[in-house]
Amino acid sequence: MKTMKQRTVKESVTLTGAGLHTGQNVSITFNPAPDGHGYKFRRIDLENSPVIEADADLVVDTSRGTTLEKNGVRVSTVEHVLASLSGMGIDNCLIDLDGEETPILDGSARYYVEALEKVGFVEQSFDREYLVLDETITYSNSSRKTEMIAVPDNDFRVSTMIDYETRVLGTQFASIQSINQFKEEISSCRTFVFLHELEYLVNNNLVKGGDLNNAIVFVNRPIPKDELQRLATFFNKPDVEVLQEGILNNIDLRYPNEPARHKLLDVVGDLALVGKPMKAHIIATRPGHSTNVEFAKMIKRYLKKKSQFSEVPHFDPNQAPLLDINAIKKILPHRPPFLLIDKIISMDDSGVTGLKNVTMNEAFFVGHFPNEPVMPGVLQIEAMAQVGGIYVLRTVPDPENYITYFLKIENARFRHKVVPGDTLLFRLRLLSPIRRGICEMEGKAYVGNKLVMEAQLMAQISKK
Repeated sequence: MKTMKQRTVKESVTLTGAGLHTGQNVSITFNPAPDGHGYKFRRIDLENSPVIEADADLVVDTSRGTTLEKNGVRVSTVEHVLASLSGMGIDNCLIDLDGEETPILDGSARYYVEALEKVGFVEQSFDREYLVLDETITYSNSSRKTEMIAVPDNDFRVSTMIDYETRVLGTQFASIQSINQFKEEISSCRTFVFLHELEYLVNNNLVKGGDLNNAIVFVNRPIPKDELQRLATFFNKPDVEVLQEGILNNIDLRYPNEPARHKLLDVVGDLALVGKPMKAHIIATRPGHSTNVEFAKMIKRYLKKKSQFSEVPHFDPNQAPLLDINAIKKILPHRPPFLLIDKIISMDDSGVTGLKNVTMNEAFFVGHFPNEPVMPGVLQIEAMAQVGGIYVLRTVPDPENYITYFLKIENARFRHKVVPGDTLLFRLRLLSPIRRGICEMEGKAYVGNKLVMEAQLMAQISKK
């Protein structure tokens, strides 16, 4: 199968429009970005042009859109922008804004998609890294009657169901079988609002950029003529009336299920905050920005956990070790009971992997502790250091004439206890090239897939 490469825009492209809530005219520019850059917003209207990453952990508000904040600097209503980039298969983009809020345009992602497609895309050097699920991830919120499910899949598919339990907007469904359908099926679907919500926003001066051309307005109660006239005046319309199906006559629906499709658009945009394209089927029941962002954070935690597991060194007990105990004894000067490693499994230019079988016969268990045997943390570090010592001593032609001395231990963390019966796997990697006999390494110790200890070690080898 051909590996997909990362993509960015071929050249910069700019759109201008009003922010939905601030009403401020703002320009947004999509710029090419290097491999591995991801999506980042840059506030070019502020001193030093601060940058804010599109990251679920930076979301500070989801009340009327998705807002990001870093070091006191915000960008708001980012979901349509991110949906456009994700839906068009763009991995890296630097997004310049000369204001806080992105332009609402027609309330959809249509004009963003058209602008991106107009300038085109360029394939980059790095392979695209997908988040591939090994299990189903589920989020639910009973108070909001919402549920989000991510099921392992070979593509990025999204299904949404909304139900506002009203006559004019009840249950609707929308789905795409592949993210490749985003442009044609989803990008042009506009945001929507109920009239009572719109009245609240108008009365609280919160839709300064609204003009009845960028939202579908649903009406689920009788509206007096004077109230409709007030809305018409506010939005500079000659008149406004309610159509038979319960929507204002400001715009025509592009699809019978346009609200459900727009919710799908928001799901795509908010899940872009995970930071990687996914291969999963997302099933969203009554989604909203708050739910979407919480689910994105849950997927990020899964990604972090999976990344930790991917670092766990593989050990096949049927495979012969690189160095057995007799070969180790020819390199290290340590001897029982202070020889604390049993095998070296692998070694390469970047580091080394070793193993310690922890048994009840260890001398230290006599006193640590008689009724609760636990391997002392200091001996775990010593065992890790012996694995690193093998690595550094192999760099000299006559290791039997050298010895290693500790210089520094930093950032030691003991995360889980180690007990008799455990097999400790140590993976150490170089933090910098070995110079003048000084070696600095980062080490992690695992029992199974569980990280039990980690530390940074510095040692020096010298002749006996």
